[in-house]
Amino acid sequence: MKDKSIHILNFVGLGFFEPAIRLAAGEEVKKNIIALLKKVLLPIVSVGLFLIIWHSGATYLYNVEKDARIEKALADRGEAAALEMETCIDSGDISCQPNTLPSPAQVWTAYKSLLVDHRVISEKKDAFSEKVAATNAKRKAQGLAPIKYTGRPSFVDQIFTSLKTVFAGFLLAFLIAVPIGIMLGLSTTLRSSVNWLIQIFKPVSPVVWLLLVFMIVKTLTKNSDSDSSFIISFISVGLCSMWATLVNTSMGVSSVDKDYINVAKVLQLSVGQKVFKIILPSSFPLIFTGLRITLSVAWMVLIAIELLAQSPGLGSFVWEEFQNGANDSNSKIIVAMFVIGIIGFLLDRLMLTIQKFVTFTEETA
Repeated sequence: MKDKSIHILNFVGLGFFEPAIRLAAGEEVKKNIIALLKKVLLPIVSVGLFLIIWHSGATYLYNVEKDARIEKALADRGEAAALEMETCIDSGDISCQPNTLPSPAQVWTAYKSLLVDHRVISEKKDAFSEKVAATNAKRKAQGLAPIKYTGRPSFVDQIFTSLKTVFAGFLLAFLIAVPIGIMLGLSTTLRSSVNWLIQIFKPVSPVVWLLLVFMIVKTLTKNSDSDSSFIISFISVGLCSMWATLVNTSMGVSSVDKDYINVAKVLQLSVGQKVFKIILPSSFPLIFTGLRITLSVAWMVLIAIELLAQSPGLGSFVWEEFQNGANDSNSKIIVAMFVIGIIGFLLDRLMLTIQKFVTFTEETA
């Protein structure tokens, strides 16, 4: 059981919990306590230190903004107005609170309010679905589109929209980059011929890709009921992020051991057999390294692309809160920042796990 648990943790990239498993089994207590302190407890201490620094910084900025508001009131309207402003701020009245870097407690409160908001919106959706169920059944029988809920999406809904967009973009990047990478890797002439194209387009900004995709999609979907913002977003994400997979696939295929190629010739394997039985299995480590980078890049550029394409995801949520300027908007933006980071980490762990299933490597990076 112990060895199986350790193997699973290492397999999914969580090997830093191994000392805790060994310690629970009573194995080399002193050695595993030290390892546990280094791998688990010290990171927890660093999290606590981070929260203390964050709270101190937020408090300092709050006091700076508070003093600035009081001084402005004093300069503009006199001592009575300054005293009134100070009293209002100290009372906790939302209307006069300094709008600056939120504290950890404020961010936690904003996180809970977003979950409450999600539950309220979910209840509204359920009530709407029940209300129009009979009507939608009639419309379906008539071959008409159902009536859909068009209210404001919740924060959780926007997370799932972003995940749907990033996986669609990642799939597009995979379908484009891997076949082209294989062809480039198999032919030195072809690789040298189009290398200039890769080097030019690889560093192009996500904004430029978005504008290019916008021109094409808007033309093709004119007078169409399709969700053009989603289409624009995922295509832009795919085109921005595919280059690491393309380059790594080409490198992996071109660097396959020549002895394997010679064996394929001796066995008189067809081109398809050579690719799927010899070249691809040998290239998987580099290909999956490229895919991990592609997924990370896709998740990073997604926020900016959603913001500009007005797709209802996390990018749109962050921009709306920034423009909203409400007292808790900054806290909600920080919540989104942590959610984006955690999801990015989990996506990388997911790709690492799939890589180990396919390549049988023991990589833990």
